Amino acid sequence: MDARATPPLDPHSRAWALATAGLALLPLLLLLPPVLGLGFGLAAAAVAALAWRRPRPGWLRLLLTLAMLAAVFAAMGARPGRDTGCALLAAMLAIKPAETRGLRDARSLLGFALFAPFAGFLLDQGPLTMVLALAAALTALLTLQRLADAEAGVAPPPLRRHLATTARLVGLGLPLTLAAFWLFPRLATPLWGVPERALARPGLSDRMSPGGWLDLMADDRPALRAQFFGPMPGPEQMYWRGPVLWHYDGRTWTRPPWLRGLPPAQVRLADAGWDYEIELEPADNRHLVALDLPEAAPAGARLGGDGSLTAQRPLASPSRWRLRSAPPVAFEPTLRPRLRQQALQLPPERNPRTLALARQWRQQAGGDDRAIIGRALGWTRAEFAYTLDTPLPGRDAVDEFLFQTRAGYCEHFASAFTVLMRAAGIPARVVTGYTGGYRNPFGGYWVVRRMDAHAWVEVWLDGQGWVRVDPTAAVAPERIYDTLEQRAAGAGGQAPLRLDTLGDFADWLRRGWNDLVLGFDAARQQAMLRTLGLERASPAQLLALFAALAALAVAAMVWRLARGERERDPLLRAWRRLGRRYEKLGLGRAPPEPALAWAQRVAAARPGSGQALLILSQRFVAARYARASQTPRQLLRDLARHRP
Repeated sequence: MDARATPPLDPHSRAWALATAGLALLPLLLLLPPVLGLGFGLAAAAVAALAWRRPRPGWLRLLLTLAMLAAVFAAMGARPGRDTGCALLAAMLAIKPAETRGLRDARSLLGFALFAPFAGFLLDQGPLTMVLALAAALTALLTLQRLADAEAGVAPPPLRRHLATTARLVGLGLPLTLAAFWLFPRLATPLWGVPERALARPGLSDRMSPGGWLDLMADDRPALRAQFFGPMPGPEQMYWRGPVLWHYDGRTWTRPPWLRGLPPAQVRLADAGWDYEIELEPADNRHLVALDLPEAAPAGARLGGDGSLTAQRPLASPSRWRLRSAPPVAFEPTLRPRLRQQALQLPPERNPRTLALARQWRQQAGGDDRAIIGRALGWTRAEFAYTLDTPLPGRDAVDEFLFQTRAGYCEHFASAFTVLMRAAGIPARVVTGYTGGYRNPFGGYWVVRRMDAHAWVEVWLDGQGWVRVDPTAAVAPERIYDTLEQRAAGAGGQAPLRLDTLGDFADWLRRGWNDLVLGFDAARQQAMLRTLGLERASPAQLLALFAALAALAVAAMVWRLARGERERDPLLRAWRRLGRRYEKLGLGRAPPEPALAWAQRVAAARPGSGQALLILSQRFVAARYARASQTPRQLLRDLARHRP
């Protein structure tokens, strides 16, 4: 269709359309990488300003499109993913205002823009994304009303009336929405596959390389929330166990695939343990964490031979897990030969100075493994420092750390300590996870952030099995030079980085959202129905119940819409009831017949009551159409009392 066939946009309608498109684009921009989000936001504002008076030429739009495509692939690579698709959508919407000319283009812009907030649910399903998406949808309804008024050539009514109309439209659809949320059968798996992200989210992994944890340790967002039922562990016991790494190639620690199939190890736990529930934030893996050491795997997870938990499905959405843990008294006291071999593996011809030092300590200590461990911890306490400002290591990474830099963070300490123990003949492995956490005063639960990621060591001792050793904790306090908390506080290093009161309250709201909305699964649905007397509703029963309530909601919606806007006028309703009384006598008003003409016809047929009807019709016309200043209250009573 030719652009000239559609009415042009007036400045007010254009402003509303562009503002609505910007509001719809905002939640998607907030979820993209910061560089892309900021760049696309500035590009959208520039395009809207340049195209305010007239559309931009096609070659300029093509150039902007190519530039944004190049930015997306430079930031995310050529691998397709959910975030790549969302970034391309944001790029196209940022350019769309360049071709907005008339009312048809404005409606097209709004239609495409509404894809953005709901595409954001592919990346985040939090309350902020939902609030912004709803705000964009409601604003789009307001803008569509203004565009309809502009197309009809009438002056738009006050904003208050537009808001009231939009609220009524939302109220009509709300019952059907709630029925679908509460009663539609919950599926265990989605009906279609959703591609993974092109850019992985920071989180625990089954590999650890030099410098690979800095992004994770710089992220202060929650990784998990824990609610304890009964006793709580002390700070020295808050080690949240994740993947266990066994193999070392001189640079990277990994977990061999064959270890995942081992049965759980022989474990004897202490009598006093902890009963708790954890809520995990979405991640791009299946790694569960639990307090060291879980008694058993919860439903939907598997407990590995090294004490790590793995979920059966990817943790792409918030999930809740009920667990019990207790400190180990004996953890695999008998080590199988193949595991011992793996726990002593070292790459050949790497870190010669570390190997020589370990042999020297072994000769001096004889068969006393605990003496070697104590000597290594004492050395760490006396001469090593904690800092995040460390260069990437060379070929002999452990030699450089132990004999040159003697400074690093948990990744360096755990790796070097494990190599040193293995070189001394003590089986050892690296355990990754989180440590610590803080209690949110609003909900009384514990928050563990991603920046609490930690790596420690487990050494195997005869008669006791695997024993936790944290070499990072052995660093003397006066030699902790550079931490994430100090960096966040600025050069002065005043307050540690943690959520303040407002942040605690926001996290409590997010936890409630995860619980009430995102956590409403099939089990919660059945529990809700049990309160209504349905002990175990089958999918067919759920569909029947949903269909019944949906039919009622749609019927109510149709009934309300059929009444129309004018049916809400009490004066008009009273006048039509009066007309139905005369219909019984064969003197009803024809649909196109004016009120006064009808009253005159009735007065000619029935002079007695017709004269009273004529007077009432004159008063009705004056009150309804001439906007007479008199109140219609008395008129309403007279219309209700009049009888033919």
